[in-house]
Amino acid sequence: MSPAITIVTGASMGIGLAIAEQQSRAGARVYNLDVADFSHPVANAQWLKCDVSHVQDVNQAIEQILSNTGRIDRLVCNAGLHLSATIEETSEESLEHIFAVNVKGAYAAIKAVLPAMKRQQSGAIVLMGSDQSFVGKRHSFAYGMSKAALASIAKTTALDYASYNIRVNAVCPGTIETPLFHHAIDKYVNKSGEDKVSVLQQEAAEQPLGRIGQPEDVAALTSFLLSDDAQFITGSLHAVDGGYTAQ
Repeated sequence: MSPAITIVTGASMGIGLAIAEQQSRAGARVYNLDVADFSHPVANAQWLKCDVSHVQDVNQAIEQILSNTGRIDRLVCNAGLHLSATIEETSEESLEHIFAVNVKGAYAAIKAVLPAMKRQQSGAIVLMGSDQSFVGKRHSFAYGMSKAALASIAKTTALDYASYNIRVNAVCPGTIETPLFHHAIDKYVNKSGEDKVSVLQQEAAEQPLGRIGQPEDVAALTSFLLSDDAQFITGSLHAVDGGYTAQ
């Protein structure tokens, strides 16, 4: 049996990297669409330089994958940017950039893989939402809006393509220890003057399970939703947030 073909956008580090590694261990052939290469080598995985905010870049990368493999079985729309700002603090340029990467990037990747999945009469797509797909947070106007949009994309696309046996779901992480997370914490610490260790302890204490999540926690749920074990699950949002949004 030939290996499953999995595309992960933004898989060079953090959650995307953990997903690529889990897919590789499960026997999939993985393609990483990212502006930078993997932070360390991943078996059975190939990096294709791609800026997902440019639809043509995404189209070209996926055309290349199809010419090499003839099929696409799984897509994870993981590439994303964070912005800590209120609506007044959000410039038009920042708003457009967040949406270009977080939302338009997912739009481009999904639209590009759907013809192949329709021909195959099968496919699994996971969008990387957020706890902000469910709840609002302060200083998160553009980022939270983008994650709510991804939740809607997951539900509408699931309904539109269920007849082709294409499943679409969203994984919605809470506080996860990634390079993006540490970058945000470092910016806060530099601005506030607080101790980073203390801030990390406060972040952990806000989670009902008492710890900050790890990329592997998100990757495990994502890989399940991509697998045949989840073949009756579509159009749903799945929190992996240590109980944060249950409060």
